[in-house]
Amino acid sequence: MEIWQAIMLAGVGIIAGFLNVMAGGGSLLVLPILIFLDLDGPVANGTNRVAIVAQNVSAVGGFLKKGYSDLRTSLTLSLCAVPGAAVGAYLGTKISGELFNQILGVLMIVLLILMSRKPTEQPTVRPKRLVLGHVLMVGIGFYGGFIQAGVGFFLMAVLHRVLGFDLVRVNMHKVFIVGVYTLIALVIFAVKGQVIWMIGLTLAVGNAIGGWIGTHYTIKKGDHLIRYILNIVLVGMAITLLF
Repeated sequence: MEIWQAIMLAGVGIIAGFLNVMAGGGSLLVLPILIFLDLDGPVANGTNRVAIVAQNVSAVGGFLKKGYSDLRTSLTLSLCAVPGAAVGAYLGTKISGELFNQILGVLMIVLLILMSRKPTEQPTVRPKRLVLGHVLMVGIGFYGGFIQAGVGFFLMAVLHRVLGFDLVRVNMHKVFIVGVYTLIALVIFAVKGQVIWMIGLTLAVGNAIGGWIGTHYTIKKGDHLIRYILNIVLVGMAITLLF
């Protein structure tokens, strides 16, 4: 890897880490870059997990430093996501679908509509509909383990619409959940030899910085900025993936 490639990866990682914490979709920016560096789909998918782990460890630390944590809820949701992530990651090491972009593009539009509607209930610090939320985490984990790209959007929809959290706490739980199940997915990709560690660690430096910045702005600016960035990213991703 040449110096310009390392600088490019770190720069892309900062942007991706920020987007992933504030909204989601950072991996949709990273994966094409990794493929541009001659990594095939499954290897790019696996290598990206190194950066995702670093990004979310950084973000969790940022939330803890600011006094935002609900370890019990974050942990139980994470543990429900882990089995799905293990199965998804195993499948992700074996196939790479051509239809993925079109399907994900449609889902981005659906999520944009869902997230743009005003909640009928006031956001809360304590979760609602816990059983349904935990069941849905199994599917979230499967998708995250399989592809990862765009999983933040789906997590935000469940945490915000089903469990009823405000968007700051949505992101607080999101980074913890993704960090936990991604560790499992990373191990599976690594065992299959589908992780390029030097590239992953270089990207991880940028993602960790971006994750920390994203945490700061999540707490400082709150729901309004998160919703604004989320809508912009969803529209941009949907257009890119579909057209």
